[in-house]
Amino acid sequence: MSTDVKGYNGTTRPGDGPGGVSGQTSSTLLWAQWLTIIVLVYLLMISVGVLSQGFRAVSGGSDGAAAIFEFANNPLVGVILGVLATALVQSSSAVTSVIVGLVGGGLPIAIAIPMIMGSNMGTTVTNTLAALGNIKDSDAFNRSFSAATVHDFFNLFTICLFLPLELLFHPLEQLSGYLANLFQGSDDLSVSKFDVVRAITRPLISEIRDVIRLLPGGIDGIVMIVVGVASVLAVIYGLNILLKKVVTGRARRLFNAAIGKNGALAVLSGLVTTLIVQSSTLTTVLIVPMAGAGIFTLAQVYPFTLGANIGTPITALMSATAITGDYQVVALQIAIVHLLYNGLSVALFASIPPLYRLPMRSAQALADGAKRSPWIVPGYIAGVFFVIPGIVFGGQKIFDYKNPQVVEAEANKEVYEPLQQEVEGKRMRIE
Repeated sequence: MSTDVKGYNGTTRPGDGPGGVSGQTSSTLLWAQWLTIIVLVYLLMISVGVLSQGFRAVSGGSDGAAAIFEFANNPLVGVILGVLATALVQSSSAVTSVIVGLVGGGLPIAIAIPMIMGSNMGTTVTNTLAALGNIKDSDAFNRSFSAATVHDFFNLFTICLFLPLELLFHPLEQLSGYLANLFQGSDDLSVSKFDVVRAITRPLISEIRDVIRLLPGGIDGIVMIVVGVASVLAVIYGLNILLKKVVTGRARRLFNAAIGKNGALAVLSGLVTTLIVQSSTLTTVLIVPMAGAGIFTLAQVYPFTLGANIGTPITALMSATAITGDYQVVALQIAIVHLLYNGLSVALFASIPPLYRLPMRSAQALADGAKRSPWIVPGYIAGVFFVIPGIVFGGQKIFDYKNPQVVEAEANKEVYEPLQQEVEGKRMRIE
């Protein structure tokens, strides 16, 4: 039996209601909105890929990262230049390949570990940029910016804790060396051949890159950066609007059941999501518009981010098992250092409540400040990821403070170049 409801003129119209024409229209509209969200998520992946390609073209990719690391002549500078190299290259596999290649060429692992710590933070610049997509809505921006920067602050405080410990007691170096020798010769566990996200996005990213490269004057890298940033901001803005409309009622309950029930479940969700998409950067970028739309709170996003932080070194470790020859142990040790660093940091923060809350409070304070003064946002992004590291790099370069061990390892081309190319081909990542 059809449901009768009053029309606009006060009369009843047979067929309207949940089972009638309006119900069908509402259902069709909902499906169309969800389909649009799926398309926007795909476009977000494409935009991040184009942005990465642009940064890589401008910075020189692996060669640019290697040139930066030549000036890492002490652990603190190594951390700072790790941030700069990864922020500029925007390809964690390229930066990882350089670090593995340098260690294979003779660079002591003790010098490489601070580079890994810095690189781990440098990858967070993308999700921080993504938060700018909500800049027109102050409340949405406050939520998304705090959700994006909580990852930054976690990495920053982790460096502050673990760098002194590593310099004094060398736990990461010693334990990773033992485990790498233990796992050497293990079966190929690489999941790169199952990288579905790369398979569905790489063709379009390559087409866009090839079209932009037709521009004269060698400005293709800059154009790709501009296109990538503009696309990310536009897609995030669209996602924020649509998610507010569709993630209500049952859909909101489902999302909260997957992430919002408790911290342990959120960590597991972030870990599994990262293992699927094989990129913690992409995982955290995807959560930013959901935070902006009010679907998740900062307290829910934070443990999800921690899970993503653990996910990438697991895929990197799997990729390291695919490295062949005498230098597999080198790749394994770098991957294990990364896994130990991220895993132990999450365990430490989770076990000490005041320490656990510190990144959330810092991110919220920064977001509240940005809400009052929008200049804080570009100042923060430029200062933390580019200006301060750039000043350090510039000072090192002016005075030619190169690390002779890095230069010597890079000059060992018989080992460095083949190993670097193989590692990048296996898509090991520091994120």
